[in-house]
Amino acid sequence: MPRCLSDPADSTLESILSTALSLSDRFDQRLFNAIYGRSLVYNSCWEDPAVDREALALSPGDRLLVITSAGCNVLDYALTGPAAIHAVDANPRQNALLELKLAGIRRLEFADFFEIFGHGRHPRFREIYRDALRGDLSEFARAYWDRNYRWFAHADPETTFYFHGLAGLVARGFRSYVGMRPGLRDALEAFAGSHTLEEQREHYDRRVAPRLWTRPLDWMLARQFTMSLLGVPHPQRKEVERQHSRGVAGFVRESLDYVARELPVRSNYFWTLYLRGRYSFANCPEYLKRRNFFALKAGLADRISLHTDTVTGFLKTTDRRISRYVLLDHMDWMSAYQPAALAEEWEAILERAAPGARVIFRSAHAHPSYLQGIMIGDGDQARPLEDSLSFHTELANQLARRDRVHTYAGFHIADVKR
Repeated sequence: MPRCLSDPADSTLESILSTALSLSDRFDQRLFNAIYGRSLVYNSCWEDPAVDREALALSPGDRLLVITSAGCNVLDYALTGPAAIHAVDANPRQNALLELKLAGIRRLEFADFFEIFGHGRHPRFREIYRDALRGDLSEFARAYWDRNYRWFAHADPETTFYFHGLAGLVARGFRSYVGMRPGLRDALEAFAGSHTLEEQREHYDRRVAPRLWTRPLDWMLARQFTMSLLGVPHPQRKEVERQHSRGVAGFVRESLDYVARELPVRSNYFWTLYLRGRYSFANCPEYLKRRNFFALKAGLADRISLHTDTVTGFLKTTDRRISRYVLLDHMDWMSAYQPAALAEEWEAILERAAPGARVIFRSAHAHPSYLQGIMIGDGDQARPLEDSLSFHTELANQLARRDRVHTYAGFHIADVKR
């Protein structure tokens, strides 16, 4: 789901913005900042890396900057064998999760690794963590997992890691909601077990949709608290509300209707994860497949470096040229709260871009207006950002239709002009 990268705006900018925000808006933003700044938000990635791979057209010489999130897609891109991947995230808890995965790749056998990150729990995780993983972690990650290792070691086999973190709390709440409605639970299980598109459409239209889309669910989806748990700040929520006549709930329903009716559920590990709380061998991210695990262990994972920083902060401290940028959707948040910092970030991206560099990002906007407002450079030398980018709109639209997550209004692919 959508995420923000940067820290809350400084006090000067905050005071300026507060004059344009309602009391409710300010409360929503402070709630989001409080939740986001203290938590692991994403326990899995909500951007489809199969779509990203086609958009990025990766080659062995590429150096990537990728916002870490849960690290699933960082590991996915590593399987293509690029020269280097810089995983950058301002939230150190997200990097701590990727550190734990990398330690598991280095130190564990496949069966234990899949039990931990595929099934989301391991009956011996405490011992495995202590004896095999802990020593490979940074000081912050070690302290974080010392406090939270039980997420992988819960006595209840149905309470997995994927029901922890902020997104996991929403998944757990949805599971409780489904558990109180046996008809919906059975319908979802039948739907998830569909073998063909025709079969899953039949299950969805006849059994799932009539039971799923209720007023209580619509109400819950419209709450900023729910959106904050999913990493969606209120400017993004309001943008969705402006674009959809039925607000957030209507947008979510439209997105899920498309996923349920047009994309095979048997290979959609994003949504089935939160129906079942675990992946299966047949339906999981690429890094959890046996042959890919061993490819990562054999050296591909060593091409990943982690950086707890903003995009701008990292780019200002590296002398490396970056040929591929995976920026998720954090610019939506920055455009509302840190427009000057967003312009600075784009300047840093263009400054460090290698010849032929490509940028991909997602947005709650089908056509982000903030792109037209950014100027690069100072004074008479300033130029519109769009003059430096060449967008692949048709390719982006084609790939967006195949995106198995399908919760973003806009998917954008741009080459940096030289």
